[in-house]
Amino acid sequence: MGLTNNDILKKLRVAHKLRDTDIVEICALVDFKVSKGELGALFRNEDHDKYVECGDQILRNFLNGLIIHLRGPMPEKKKKNLEHGKEKQERKERNERNERNERED
Repeated sequence: MGLTNNDILKKLRVAHKLRDTDIVEICALVDFKVSKGELGALFRNEDHDKYVECGDQILRNFLNGLIIHLRGPMPEKKKKNLEHGKEKQERKERNERNERNERED
């Protein structure tokens, strides 16, 4: 059988040397609340009474939080495009003024 979501979560925890508190903070980066107790149930052995299967939502939110944790927050595209458009407009206006001034001379 392939890897379960629990296996993936465990492997990422080990690979990135994360503690439960780190994982809670990482999930909080994407406004996803998870407790240490819930995490403990996810990391238990499948045979344990308190074992809980890791759902897609938990893994997805953890992965999205991990991306932010490792790369930092994504820059706002709209703001960047607006600033670029504003700079482009200012450059155009400057060029038009320069052309008018050259014609007047």
